[in-house]
Amino acid sequence: MRLEDIKSVYFLGAGGIGMSALVRYFISEGKFVAGYDRTPSGLTKALINEGALLHFEEDIEQIPQECKEPATTLVVYTPAIPADHKEWEMFREGGFCIMKRAEVLGIITKGKRGVCVAGTHGKTTTSTMTAHLLHQSHVDCAAFLGGISKNYKSNLILTESSDLVVVEADEYDRSFLQLEPSIAAITSADPDHLDIYGNKENYLEAFAQFTERIRPDGCLIIHEGLEVKPRTKAGVKSYTYGRESGDFHAECIRIGSGTIVIDYVSPWQRINDIELGVPVSINIENGVVAMAMAEICGATAEEIRAGMKSFAGADRRFDFHIKEKEIVLLSDYAHHPDEVKACAKSIKELYSDKKITALFQPHLFSRTADFYKEFAQSLSLFDEVILVDIYPAREKPIPGVTSKLIYDCIEPHVVKSMCSRADVIKTIEEKKNDIQVLVSLGAGDIENDVPMMKDILKNRLC
Repeated sequence: MRLEDIKSVYFLGAGGIGMSALVRYFISEGKFVAGYDRTPSGLTKALINEGALLHFEEDIEQIPQECKEPATTLVVYTPAIPADHKEWEMFREGGFCIMKRAEVLGIITKGKRGVCVAGTHGKTTTSTMTAHLLHQSHVDCAAFLGGISKNYKSNLILTESSDLVVVEADEYDRSFLQLEPSIAAITSADPDHLDIYGNKENYLEAFAQFTERIRPDGCLIIHEGLEVKPRTKAGVKSYTYGRESGDFHAECIRIGSGTIVIDYVSPWQRINDIELGVPVSINIENGVVAMAMAEICGATAEEIRAGMKSFAGADRRFDFHIKEKEIVLLSDYAHHPDEVKACAKSIKELYSDKKITALFQPHLFSRTADFYKEFAQSLSLFDEVILVDIYPAREKPIPGVTSKLIYDCIEPHVVKSMCSRADVIKTIEEKKNDIQVLVSLGAGDIENDVPMMKDILKNRLC
């Protein structure tokens, strides 16, 4: 099926952050768009307001008639949809054209110059930052992002003047192997998704295969020190980057008074006095590789400097909700031990004189089973930890795997407790007078309670 022949697109799992960018894309293309998701959310509400016809019950009768014609309907699904889902079964048995999100993204971006950011962590912020640097410059770009850009209030950016498209290259289910980048960046390669890959070696091998997908006239920018062994084609240029070393790096790093200012150094130029719009230390490295990709694509020094200062970040990535002298509340999508560690170090750097409390909701039973000791080690960097029930996402429970695995391994100097998902708000209410800095961590539904946490802490201020 050619995309131009499609009249209707039906999404199984429409509310996922990656899927929703495709929902928005097909709406912008004038297609009839409908779909199913298990849970209503702020994002699904936004999609409905933008024109998507969504429902939240597993019900064939609610599939619109426009999406029941196999010759003109494309079905896009997420691997999280169970095989016995009634709607999924109907489409499979009905001879419909059915594709994963990554396959569709590969088709849409084919023939364009893909700027693709891969990595266990850092890819959402880096791809969102790269898209902003390019879109606000004379170069321009489109973008399919894995987070909501605060600058554009969306995870989709469109353009009529550029063939560049920035893509967050997701390694889950080997999705990024559907892409053909012109420019590829790898931010990190700490093993994850071992339910898919089985072991570290297979995980690293997938990243090596990703580098094989880079076009012969393209380039690879990889973080220094990664275990990935690139296998690029002849003609592909390879560069390294890092915080203070590599082909692209930062110098004269100045942190203080709530700001971070750096000098950016590349093989071709130096750009002095760049202020980070989101002043957390992890964004020094994210910024270096984003600026490297923007520079290679043709953005000028002044455009890069202006773009870095005006970058507002992505939702749920070091996202401040209260930033007062007495109380700080932020949320972060961190759901891997190294992400939790990076978040903890950045917060401690900013608030070394305050007590820092982490509310953590583990994501997936399999990830918790694989990394509970590493999670405990990272969480031990906080002063207090409140552990919530595991968010299952696509998985069924694994016997013996609960948040208590992490709890039992947290170092004894940390104040620690556990609470059920239903009691999160009650727990914050009880602890509110003792909170100085609170960070809500996790990729599950814990974010839904952040507005109520904000109200509780704001009322304490009043």
